[in-house]
Amino acid sequence: MSERRGWLARLRAGLAKSSSRLVDGIAGALTGHRLDDAAVEALEDVLITADMGPATAAKLAAKVAASRFGRDVTPEEVRGALAEEIAAILEPVAQPLVPDPARTPFVVLVIGVNGTGKTTTIGKLARQFTDAGKRVMLAAGDTFRAAAIEQLQVWGGRAGCTVIARDTGADAAGLAYDAIEAARREGADILLIDTAGRLHNKADLMAELEKVIRVLRKLDDSAPHECLLVLDATTGQNALAQVETFSELAPVSGLIVTKLDGSAKGGVLVALAEKFGVPVRAVGVGEGAEDLRPFEAMAFARGLMGLED
Repeated sequence: MSERRGWLARLRAGLAKSSSRLVDGIAGALTGHRLDDAAVEALEDVLITADMGPATAAKLAAKVAASRFGRDVTPEEVRGALAEEIAAILEPVAQPLVPDPARTPFVVLVIGVNGTGKTTTIGKLARQFTDAGKRVMLAAGDTFRAAAIEQLQVWGGRAGCTVIARDTGADAAGLAYDAIEAARREGADILLIDTAGRLHNKADLMAELEKVIRVLRKLDDSAPHECLLVLDATTGQNALAQVETFSELAPVSGLIVTKLDGSAKGGVLVALAEKFGVPVRAVGVGEGAEDLRPFEAMAFARGLMGLED
């Protein structure tokens, strides 16, 4: 329980940039204390500035107004009401990553643009799974960047995992094939595969991801069992475009949202849930392995609104 309290405190602290903007904005929207047309419009604008997007912002403002329009309200009451409405949007997508023990190795393909924290996320997941007693193997499939290979090897060393790697420029699909064979041979429970993320050349990336998936399915026609798209919260509304693009390239089955602690755009997670409904497996608010945790709707919603649990 104390560990959970510690995580919730880190989550609230990580959301501080987003929540302070919202707290101040909501207080400013309610200068007259009465929820009238002007206040509802101002409230909608505040939600848009937190990167919730126009449609989601309008929906949330309307929900709050439906039961309180024309009444005197406090900023705290409005933030509490918004937290409830936001949690209702987020609850269906708050689905943690639970590997299926019937599928071994459970193959997790991790995708996303460079700079989102993809390789670090794989390292954190590896550490968490090994701490839970799972046998984990990593595949350095971002063969385009030497730094990504080295970074994954460092994380693998910390977690005590075997890392399958090749020279920079090696064929990523061939590496994935070798990795799944090695994972079977060594009895690994989970295989986490990194990938390149150079979206400036979408055609090449598409071809590479398609080939990786095709090769995996030669060995296991149900692989990858999970395809995680890692998104950087600081990109705000650009995250929506990334979900659209990568969903064309690969069978995205879950999202991980990183760097919430560096962003005032945490509201984008609400927009993602509203638009796509893709499960959010975890969120990250720091550098340590313990700073990546399963996504909880109400805890996030209350943290976003600057409310204690």
